[in-house]
Amino acid sequence: MSEPQKFPVIYVRGFAGGQNGVNNVVMDPFYGFNEGSTHIRIGPDNKPDFYQFESPLLRLHVDEGYQILVEGSQEIYLESHDKIPAETIWIHRFYDPSASTWGGTPREFRIEDAARDLLRLIKQVREKANVERVHLVAHSMGGLICRCLIQKILPELREKPTDYIAKLFTYGTPHGGITFDFGFGMLERLRDAIGINGAEIFGRERMYQYLTPGTTEDDEPADEWDPRAMPADDQQFAFPHSQVFCLVGTNPADYDVAAGLSSAVVGPRSDGLVQIDNAYVPGAHRAYVHRSHSGRYGVVNSEEGYQNLRRFLFGDLKVEAALVDHRLPQEENTAWQAEVGLSVRGLQIVMHERTGAQWCPIQLRNGAGSVPAESVPGRGVTDSDGAVPLVHTFLCENLASPSGSGSMRYALHLRILSLRQRDNGLLDFDDHIEQTADVDDILIVDVGVDNGVPALRATWNSAIKGPISNFTQTGSALVDEDPDLGEWVANIKLPATTEPILGANARIRLTVTDWN
Repeated sequence: MSEPQKFPVIYVRGFAGGQNGVNNVVMDPFYGFNEGSTHIRIGPDNKPDFYQFESPLLRLHVDEGYQILVEGSQEIYLESHDKIPAETIWIHRFYDPSASTWGGTPREFRIEDAARDLLRLIKQVREKANVERVHLVAHSMGGLICRCLIQKILPELREKPTDYIAKLFTYGTPHGGITFDFGFGMLERLRDAIGINGAEIFGRERMYQYLTPGTTEDDEPADEWDPRAMPADDQQFAFPHSQVFCLVGTNPADYDVAAGLSSAVVGPRSDGLVQIDNAYVPGAHRAYVHRSHSGRYGVVNSEEGYQNLRRFLFGDLKVEAALVDHRLPQEENTAWQAEVGLSVRGLQIVMHERTGAQWCPIQLRNGAGSVPAESVPGRGVTDSDGAVPLVHTFLCENLASPSGSGSMRYALHLRILSLRQRDNGLLDFDDHIEQTADVDDILIVDVGVDNGVPALRATWNSAIKGPISNFTQTGSALVDEDPDLGEWVANIKLPATTEPILGANARIRLTVTDWN
């Protein structure tokens, strides 16, 4: 595996609100990318425990050798130096022209202007660092600024986004806009009509205008237009979905903006501001973490967010897991759900978590097969074997193994639950046992390299005697079942005890690809 090329990182922050919010933002030299945290919800008795996360800015300095280069300002440094290292971090200070603290008349904030200013910064950084592209890392509205650049500004200039951008990572971005659980759409219409503090930018009409090339302020979207969707990979000026990662927050309870009013109105299936279903681009990589939109448990200032970011930008291997060829029992009035969790050895957090308690389980079809499979980045939808994507993550070979084994180990927790309904559609609790799954097991996967090719060994926890930490994988590595694909593929049968639930042919399909 080759070393991943280092590109400059440009951070694009989220929405600040009205004039006071904008003025507060511009006082921060790093626009919030320097914010850390000391709280994590893994303490005893479900109480918060101390856990120090220094901030994405500092951790990229320490872990990946990145630098912040400032001599009074980023602009002065860039103008006074002919060359800069590729391993640098830059802040897109798009709110500065809209602040009133500099004197003069503040410029009205517009997404399109921020996107054009971002393009100017990218060109300057790219030229000085002598690199072809940059990485864009964005929080909340910042992801929409990046998408405006990718989907509107560059195509209107007849330029390819891939000529400027290597990867796009978004934290809690409202890719589908911001909608509310209450008001039957009236609250959204009121927001978009009045434009309180510029919040109409999260409505469908305004999003259509800044995400679609050739549109004007008078254009309106068709009913079927999905603001989350980016152009298909085969379209001209498209940006590959495989180069996009969306981090989705699932914890609304800890978002205390407006004394908790925001999370109450947006609803429980959210991070407190952005609903879960609006927080990703279909077909892009994504991970779900139990973090709120911002605050002491926010997605940006979290270990979960950083570890997903670091591995996506600098990882060596892309690892995908899918449930395939499963056949659920044909039981009337029964709904089936899958829950998954992904943990990596040596980390004190869960990298990816989809559960019913956090309003984001994977829905399975009652009977043979699954619901239509979610798009897998770079592949579209796979239906032939009823594949249900469970997780796609990234691993770094250069991260030290705590056990000294040299392999990267992760654990995939899989639970299958049945929800029985009465004829009236309500849940039937006659034989219900809360939080009890019909299938519950953990696949322990060790990823190494033998003679330059991936070497995977996997064992179900139900077959392991004693603690997982003491377990060492033995025997031959899994065999690549289809080497002609240009990727490593293996199928792992589920334990025999799952056969009455998932059928005799059910298995986990692991796919490993060089991520450079």
